[in-house]
Amino acid sequence: MTIQARLSLVAAALFSLAACGEATQSDTQTSGTANAAERAPIGIVIHGGAGTITRENMTPEREAAFTAALTAALDAGYEILDAGGDSMDAVIAAIQLMEEEPLFNAGRGAVYTYDGGHELDASLMHGGTLDAGAVSGVRTVRSPIALAREVMENSRHVMLSAAGAEQFAVEQGLELVDNSYFNTEHRFEQLQRALELLREQDRTGDHIANADWDSAFDMGTVGAVALDQQGNIVAGTSTGGMTAKRYNRIGDSPIIGAGTWADNASCGVSATGHGEYFIRYNVSAQICSRVKYLGESIEAAGNYVIHEELLPAGGTGGVIIMDAQGNVSMPFNTEGMYRGARTSRLGTVIGIYSEEE
Repeated sequence: MTIQARLSLVAAALFSLAACGEATQSDTQTSGTANAAERAPIGIVIHGGAGTITRENMTPEREAAFTAALTAALDAGYEILDAGGDSMDAVIAAIQLMEEEPLFNAGRGAVYTYDGGHELDASLMHGGTLDAGAVSGVRTVRSPIALAREVMENSRHVMLSAAGAEQFAVEQGLELVDNSYFNTEHRFEQLQRALELLREQDRTGDHIANADWDSAFDMGTVGAVALDQQGNIVAGTSTGGMTAKRYNRIGDSPIIGAGTWADNASCGVSATGHGEYFIRYNVSAQICSRVKYLGESIEAAGNYVIHEELLPAGGTGGVIIMDAQGNVSMPFNTEGMYRGARTSRLGTVIGIYSEEE
């Protein structure tokens, strides 16, 4: 049975139980306000990147490590929501844990640029106010998602980049680190493979977009979407970008509408994949627009954009989606996507491989 089917079945069962409970306890109902708050759906959905992820290329130890990291991020965000906290804090908490986990292409696990350094991007959007903040090409900020929040809340701008973003980080008192802080051995080895492929393409004259490019070099990224008891949806995304990227390349992750979008009237989305395509198709905003203006479910809207538009054009990756009712969808068109959800109605679900869908 697919994860999506499991989510639907569990939701239906819990809804039926809740309905029965309300009927038998109507005479002893306490404060209407308190009960309404208790019934308000809350939840968080996260991703840790998409790409060539199969059981055949995954050791049991590495699978367990990814599962533990996803679970920890989900629990950190959900505990905030469960205590009545807001979705902004939940998204930040979940993403910061993944930024500190070298398994993911964000923060300490960020991929290397062509020149052997790290340039990080992040964005954040609040679905109730439509306020947003984003940063791109930062090299010394320990938590890019924290800087995106500072941009949203404490500047007159939406996006800051490179040295200017880092100057703003200093002014806001955020922690800075040397760029070598983000170094990891497995990302360095990945860079060497990417550079060799690039050299081969230079010899043959093939363009990356049309060549046999390892999708692992495009993928990564972490993200979260959360719904709090007040009905506010917040979405956030953080990434190290594309392996061997050059010329201060910027992907979709810091671009509001492409990699991140949130609107209480429709849904929240965080994306992961080949950013050039997600930018061209404005993927995150387009999904929510289909929900808002066409009346589609998040499952139908996400599947259409990811499978019917993005994939035929050559775009690979996936998204996580949550709506104001706490429904969750996690479509992707690659062999796998690190993903998970925990909501008041569905419990916890973790997935890695495509055959689990």
